Amino acid sequence: MVIMVENTIIGVQFNPVGKVYDFVLPDGEMVRVGDIVLVSTTRGRQLGEVVRKRSKQIDESSEIQPIERIANEEDLAVWEANKLREQEALEKIRAYLKEQRLEGVKVLAADYSFDGNRMTLYLSYEPNQYFDLRTFIRDISKDFSDTHIEVRQIGPRDVAKAISGLGACGIEKRCCSRFLTNFSSISIKMAKSQDISLTPMEITGMCGRLRCCLAYEYETYEEARKNLPKRKKVIQTPLGEGRVVQVLPLSNSVVVDLPEKGPRQFSLEELQSGKLSDKNPGEVSLPQVDVFEEADVELLTFEEPVPFKETKPQHERKSDRSRQHSSNRKASSERRRSGHNQKQTKSPAQKRQNQPSENKNKNQGQNKK
Repeated sequence: MVIMVENTIIGVQFNPVGKVYDFVLPDGEMVRVGDIVLVSTTRGRQLGEVVRKRSKQIDESSEIQPIERIANEEDLAVWEANKLREQEALEKIRAYLKEQRLEGVKVLAADYSFDGNRMTLYLSYEPNQYFDLRTFIRDISKDFSDTHIEVRQIGPRDVAKAISGLGACGIEKRCCSRFLTNFSSISIKMAKSQDISLTPMEITGMCGRLRCCLAYEYETYEEARKNLPKRKKVIQTPLGEGRVVQVLPLSNSVVVDLPEKGPRQFSLEELQSGKLSDKNPGEVSLPQVDVFEEADVELLTFEEPVPFKETKPQHERKSDRSRQHSSNRKASSERRRSGHNQKQTKSPAQKRQNQPSENKNKNQGQNKK
């Protein structure tokens, strides 16, 4: 039998605009939003800030851990000292990466546990970047002999969040650096559902991935599209049958191309009732494709590109020349032999041409005798 117990659940945040983790507040403890508490995590004991507080019924066998205590002045002094150690560690590691010429590897943050016996490094590097993680940990452990080092690789979204700065839309501070605590899954389907241009400049953020804001209104668009006919579908309208050419979810209407009347906009209420309302906009102008005159078009001719000749090493070029010389000598010797054979062998036609002259010479010799 599952026993439910009423407990006070507080949300603790370890980094600004970071993920919020739930902890149980023990009986008799009083905390407020903004207080610093000491908790136990998988990375050791950590100090975090309380960002929310709520009552909730949970199972007695729940895995939600209780907090240890509210941080006192000594705990806060240790916290400040660890922050200085983190800055020193970042400088040493960046100097090591520069010395090893690992430009593609970036260390963004170092996080010491409250006890100072464990440090977590957050690195960013591409998968095709040659980087031996074991060698890296072995080399830097010499400077942190009394600390257990863990390395975590983070993606481009986390890098953009840590660096912060202007957003791709021109906003002063990026959404991920202001209020996004978790990164949701973004797909190209979200842009298509909202009729957003699929140009990479329009849908790509500063991190090089699809913008997080594509998910803000996606559910609203999908909910509005459920009752509207899909694009390219033939439907019956108050003015006759036509094909849907555009769906307008926010205005709860569609644009229908009528065979003899052109594109017209109809609301969902008009399609269901079969009657036009007084606010119907009537004929709708769709975007036209620009037509260019012959004088506005300039024809360009491109020459065929010169084929690229791959350069070979010097020893390969020498061997190619020697093989070419030997083949030339063989060809010349074969031509000489073929010419000599042609002189010795005569064709039957040549023999018949020479036979009368030979007979004539024989007759002249007999007459002389």
